[in-house]
Amino acid sequence: MAKIAMIGAGMMASGMVERWCSAGEQVHVWNRTSEKARALEKFGAKAFDDPAAAVQGVESIHIMLSDDASVDRLFDRILERIAKGTLTIDHTTVSPQGTLARFERTERAGIEFLHAPVFMSPQATRDGGGVMLASGPRARFERAQPELKRMTGDLWYLGERPDKAAAFKLFGNELIVFIVAGLADVYMLAKGLGIEPAEAHELFSHFKPSVTVDIRGKKMAAGDFGSAFDLAMARKDVRLMLEAAAANGVEMAVLPEIARRMDAMIERGYGAKDVGVLAADALGESRVPAGHG
Repeated sequence: MAKIAMIGAGMMASGMVERWCSAGEQVHVWNRTSEKARALEKFGAKAFDDPAAAVQGVESIHIMLSDDASVDRLFDRILERIAKGTLTIDHTTVSPQGTLARFERTERAGIEFLHAPVFMSPQATRDGGGVMLASGPRARFERAQPELKRMTGDLWYLGERPDKAAAFKLFGNELIVFIVAGLADVYMLAKGLGIEPAEAHELFSHFKPSVTVDIRGKKMAAGDFGSAFDLAMARKDVRLMLEAAAANGVEMAVLPEIARRMDAMIERGYGAKDVGVLAADALGESRVPAGHG
């Protein structure tokens, strides 16, 4: 039976606590809003009013708060109370630079700090599903691995670079935001054309956009812009979308900026390349064939 502290009692942190409690672990919980921590006592957790008291006598500490500032404020309160060598694992989505600073701070304090953000829903935290990323010293990860593996369906160690998991978490959330914003534009165009969003969404039961990530995305990352869908032709289609939206009095939020980016790349001579050439600047000139000609 392990003794674990969870700092935070949001939806995902609460799911983790429920899972630990159902497995018979002793769990200490603290949350800025104490009522949320006390609500977890019905599962067998012990709520604390002071985070420094919550981390006393535990074998590992897990943190899931809102941002860099909240994690830094927490460390201001608890760092000197954490026993030397205690595994302290932050699951918060935070900045790479903030993560590096906390690694340095905890190293000076003799704390075994690891960053392990997640792609998990609240239900996945209860079921032990989803994806957990981790980066930091290998020996430290290997020490934490058995505990982390019980928490998720896919534990992915990214290596010793301390801020790498933070970066990859941002990559994933960035794509989620782009997809959601793109869907919002699709539904706005559908509205303008007199088609209900729910009906428009039926397209994606036949046409699977995930193929774009799996196939074109891989080629883009490798600098392979041999055309399957010319940028110039894609720009024509974007023009049709924007014209249809304007004709029906709806405003697109994302597509106009994409059109401007396409125009700039076509002006640079990339019109005959695959639409994936929009990623050219991320790869550097040495990896991207010249535009004109």
